[in-house]
Amino acid sequence: MFNRIILIGRLTRDPELRYTQNGTTVATMTVAVNRPYTTKEGEKEADFIDVIAWNKLAEIVNEYGQKGRLALVEGRLQIRSYTDKEEKKRKVAEVVANNVRFLDKPKQAESGEEIDWSDFGTEIEVDEEDIPF
Repeated sequence: MFNRIILIGRLTRDPELRYTQNGTTVATMTVAVNRPYTTKEGEKEADFIDVIAWNKLAEIVNEYGQKGRLALVEGRLQIRSYTDKEEKKRKVAEVVANNVRFLDKPKQAESGEEIDWSDFGTEIEVDEEDIPF
């Protein structure tokens, strides 16, 4: 059997970080994924897919994810059932993430401007004779 999902879409809101009763970290988010076609009116439609990340991945998603970020999510589809407050049985489909990669640069929280990455790191010149292979 094989259950693997790969999504590329934008976060519809900032991830929500919580902790289970035993202290396990869990982050939830929703990813909007455009459908590969347009409507008769020329508009694009999207699916809004719930994603769950656990443990260290949840912490990373919470730290770097923010509304509007372009993300690649790799994981598995999970269908779970529960009973709501009105005693009705419900089902929910969600992706349990194994890997999340952000495909764009983060925006600064206060100004909404992109971070200037030119200050990060410097280029290193390497002499080809120093490379052992």
